[in-house]
Amino acid sequence: MFVYEKRLQYPIHIRKPNPKLANIIITQYGGPDGELGASLRYLSQRYSMPDAKLKALLTDIGTEELGHLEMIGTLVHQLTRNLSDSQLEDSAYAPYFVDHGVGVYPTAASGSPWNAASMASKGDPVADLTEDMAAEQKARATYDNILLLSDDPDVNDVIKFLRAREVVHFQRFGEAMEVLKDQLDRRNIYAFNPALTGEK
Repeated sequence: MFVYEKRLQYPIHIRKPNPKLANIIITQYGGPDGELGASLRYLSQRYSMPDAKLKALLTDIGTEELGHLEMIGTLVHQLTRNLSDSQLEDSAYAPYFVDHGVGVYPTAASGSPWNAASMASKGDPVADLTEDMAAEQKARATYDNILLLSDDPDVNDVIKFLRAREVVHFQRFGEAMEVLKDQLDRRNIYAFNPALTGEK
Protein backbone atom coordinates (compact mmCIF):
# COMPACT_ATOMS: atom_id res chain seq x y z
CA MET A 1 0.00 0.00 0.00
CA PHE A 2 1.22 3.49 -0.80
CA VAL A 3 0.78 6.57 1.37
CA TYR A 4 0.82 9.85 -0.53
CA GLU A 5 2.31 12.88 1.16
CA LYS A 6 1.09 16.06 -0.51
CA ARG A 7 4.46 17.69 -1.00
CA LEU A 8 7.36 17.17 -3.36
CA GLN A 9 10.38 15.21 -2.18
CA TYR A 10 12.44 18.33 -2.93
CA PRO A 11 11.06 21.88 -3.32
CA ILE A 12 10.76 23.33 -6.83
CA HIS A 13 10.41 27.07 -7.48
CA ILE A 14 11.21 28.02 -11.07
CA ARG A 15 11.28 31.79 -11.57
CA LYS A 16 11.87 32.04 -15.34
CA PRO A 17 9.88 30.15 -17.98
CA ASN A 18 12.07 28.31 -20.46
CA PRO A 19 10.26 26.09 -22.97
CA LYS A 20 13.51 25.02 -24.64
CA LEU A 21 14.77 23.62 -21.33
CA ALA A 22 11.38 22.01 -20.62
CA ASN A 23 11.68 20.22 -23.96
CA ILE A 24 14.97 18.69 -22.77
CA ILE A 25 13.88 17.84 -19.23
CA ILE A 26 10.70 16.09 -20.42
CA THR A 27 12.91 13.15 -21.40
CA GLN A 28 13.18 12.22 -17.72
CA TYR A 29 9.38 12.09 -17.59
CA GLY A 30 8.79 9.76 -20.52
CA GLY A 31 12.13 9.04 -22.16
CA PRO A 32 13.83 5.64 -22.31
CA ASP A 33 15.85 6.26 -19.13
CA GLY A 34 13.23 8.36 -17.34
CA GLU A 35 11.38 8.14 -14.07
CA LEU A 36 8.15 6.61 -15.44
CA GLY A 37 9.96 3.58 -16.83
CA ALA A 38 12.09 3.27 -13.69
CA SER A 39 9.12 3.25 -11.33
CA LEU A 40 7.21 0.67 -13.38
CA ARG A 41 10.34 -1.46 -13.83
CA TYR A 42 11.05 -1.77 -10.12
CA LEU A 43 7.44 -2.15 -9.03
CA SER A 44 7.04 -4.97 -11.59
CA GLN A 45 10.34 -6.72 -10.83
CA ARG A 46 9.68 -6.96 -7.11
CA TYR A 47 7.31 -9.89 -7.53
CA SER A 48 10.04 -12.28 -8.69
CA MET A 49 12.55 -11.40 -5.98
CA PRO A 50 13.23 -14.47 -3.79
CA ASP A 51 13.72 -12.48 -0.58
CA ALA A 52 11.41 -10.14 1.35
CA LYS A 53 14.20 -7.57 1.82
CA LEU A 54 14.83 -7.42 -1.92
CA LYS A 55 11.11 -7.07 -2.62
CA ALA A 56 10.95 -4.24 -0.09
CA LEU A 57 13.93 -2.49 -1.66
CA LEU A 58 12.36 -2.56 -5.13
CA THR A 59 9.06 -1.34 -3.68
CA ASP A 60 10.81 1.51 -1.86
CA ILE A 61 12.85 2.65 -4.84
CA GLY A 62 9.96 2.18 -7.29
CA THR A 63 7.79 4.34 -5.06
CA GLU A 64 10.50 6.99 -4.77
CA GLU A 65 10.78 7.04 -8.57
CA LEU A 66 7.07 7.93 -8.72
CA GLY A 67 7.96 10.91 -6.56
CA HIS A 68 10.73 11.81 -9.00
CA LEU A 69 8.24 11.56 -11.86
CA GLU A 70 6.10 14.10 -10.02
CA MET A 71 9.14 16.38 -9.62
CA ILE A 72 10.00 16.22 -13.33
CA GLY A 73 6.37 16.95 -14.21
CA THR A 74 6.45 19.94 -11.87
CA LEU A 75 9.67 21.22 -13.47
CA VAL A 76 8.18 20.97 -16.96
CA HIS A 77 4.95 22.62 -15.83
CA GLN A 78 6.71 25.52 -14.12
CA LEU A 79 9.07 26.03 -17.06
CA THR A 80 6.12 26.36 -19.46
CA ARG A 81 3.80 28.62 -17.44
CA ASN A 82 2.75 31.97 -18.90
CA LEU A 83 4.70 31.63 -22.14
CA SER A 84 4.60 34.47 -24.64
CA ASP A 85 3.87 33.83 -28.31
CA SER A 86 7.47 34.62 -29.18
CA GLN A 87 8.76 32.10 -26.61
CA LEU A 88 6.62 29.42 -28.20
CA GLU A 89 7.61 30.33 -31.75
CA ASP A 90 11.34 30.61 -31.04
CA SER A 91 11.79 27.34 -29.20
CA ALA A 92 12.06 23.65 -29.89
CA TYR A 93 8.98 23.36 -27.67
CA ALA A 94 6.60 24.42 -30.47
CA PRO A 95 6.02 20.91 -31.96
CA TYR A 96 5.31 19.55 -28.46
CA PHE A 97 2.97 22.49 -27.79
CA VAL A 98 0.97 21.77 -30.95
CA ASP A 99 0.17 18.25 -29.72
CA HIS A 100 -0.05 18.75 -25.95
CA GLY A 101 -0.35 22.45 -25.15
CA VAL A 102 1.13 22.97 -21.71
CA GLY A 103 0.08 19.51 -20.56
CA VAL A 104 2.78 17.21 -19.24
CA TYR A 105 2.93 14.20 -21.57
CA PRO A 106 5.35 11.25 -21.23
CA THR A 107 7.76 11.67 -24.10
CA ALA A 108 11.48 11.73 -24.77
CA ALA A 109 13.33 14.90 -25.70
CA SER A 110 13.45 13.48 -29.23
CA GLY A 111 9.64 13.55 -29.36
CA SER A 112 9.13 9.78 -29.12
CA PRO A 113 6.27 8.98 -26.72
CA TRP A 114 6.89 6.73 -23.75
CA ASN A 115 6.85 3.04 -24.57
CA ALA A 116 6.87 0.08 -22.20
CA ALA A 117 9.56 -1.51 -24.38
CA SER A 118 12.06 0.80 -22.68
CA MET A 119 11.67 -1.01 -19.35
CA ALA A 120 12.67 -4.56 -18.48
CA SER A 121 11.24 -7.15 -16.13
CA LYS A 122 12.82 -10.53 -16.84
CA GLY A 123 11.67 -12.45 -13.77
CA ASP A 124 15.26 -13.46 -13.02
CA PRO A 125 16.61 -11.61 -9.97
CA VAL A 126 20.23 -11.57 -11.20
CA ALA A 127 19.21 -10.23 -14.61
CA ASP A 128 16.77 -7.71 -13.13
CA LEU A 129 19.18 -6.29 -10.53
CA THR A 130 21.89 -6.01 -13.19
CA GLU A 131 19.39 -4.14 -15.39
CA ASP A 132 18.49 -1.90 -12.46
CA MET A 133 22.10 -0.89 -11.82
CA ALA A 134 22.52 -0.06 -15.52
CA ALA A 135 19.23 1.88 -15.53
CA GLU A 136 20.34 4.04 -12.62
CA GLN A 137 23.63 4.83 -14.35
CA LYS A 138 21.79 5.76 -17.56
CA ALA A 139 19.48 8.05 -15.60
CA ARG A 140 22.48 9.61 -13.85
CA ALA A 141 24.16 10.18 -17.23
CA THR A 142 20.97 11.81 -18.58
CA TYR A 143 20.88 14.16 -15.61
CA ASP A 144 24.56 14.98 -16.28
CA ASN A 145 23.63 15.85 -19.87
CA ILE A 146 20.77 18.07 -18.70
CA LEU A 147 23.13 19.91 -16.34
CA LEU A 148 25.51 20.57 -19.25
CA LEU A 149 22.65 22.16 -21.22
CA SER A 150 21.02 24.16 -18.42
CA ASP A 151 22.14 27.52 -17.05
CA ASP A 152 19.14 27.97 -14.75
CA PRO A 153 20.21 27.63 -11.09
CA ASP A 154 16.64 26.85 -9.97
CA VAL A 155 16.48 23.94 -12.39
CA ASN A 156 20.03 22.77 -11.73
CA ASP A 157 19.40 22.59 -8.00
CA VAL A 158 16.56 20.09 -8.55
CA ILE A 159 18.45 18.12 -11.22
CA LYS A 160 21.46 17.76 -8.89
CA PHE A 161 19.18 16.37 -6.19
CA LEU A 162 17.66 13.84 -8.61
CA ARG A 163 21.10 12.88 -9.92
CA ALA A 164 22.32 12.22 -6.37
CA ARG A 165 19.35 9.94 -5.72
CA GLU A 166 20.19 7.91 -8.86
CA VAL A 167 23.69 7.33 -7.45
CA VAL A 168 22.21 6.14 -4.15
CA HIS A 169 19.82 3.80 -5.98
CA PHE A 170 22.72 2.35 -7.96
CA GLN A 171 24.55 1.66 -4.71
CA ARG A 172 21.48 0.08 -3.11
CA PHE A 173 20.97 -2.23 -6.11
CA GLY A 174 24.65 -3.21 -5.90
CA GLU A 175 24.16 -4.10 -2.23
CA ALA A 176 21.02 -6.06 -3.16
CA MET A 177 23.01 -8.06 -5.71
CA GLU A 178 25.48 -9.02 -2.98
CA VAL A 179 22.62 -10.13 -0.71
CA LEU A 180 21.26 -12.24 -3.55
CA LYS A 181 24.67 -13.79 -4.25
CA ASP A 182 25.05 -14.65 -0.56
CA GLN A 183 21.82 -16.63 -0.80
CA LEU A 184 22.96 -18.48 -3.91
CA ASP A 185 25.89 -20.64 -4.83
CA ARG A 186 28.47 -17.91 -5.55
CA ARG A 187 30.35 -20.23 -7.91
CA ASN A 188 27.31 -20.81 -10.08
CA ILE A 189 24.80 -17.97 -9.65
CA TYR A 190 24.10 -17.80 -13.37
CA ALA A 191 23.24 -21.49 -13.79
CA PHE A 192 19.56 -21.10 -12.92
CA ASN A 193 16.85 -18.58 -12.26
CA PRO A 194 16.56 -18.38 -8.45
CA ALA A 195 12.98 -17.11 -8.79
CA LEU A 196 11.96 -20.51 -10.16
CA THR A 197 13.42 -22.76 -7.44
CA GLY A 198 10.55 -22.32 -5.01
CA GLU A 199 13.04 -21.45 -2.25
CA LYS A 200 12.34 -18.39 -0.15
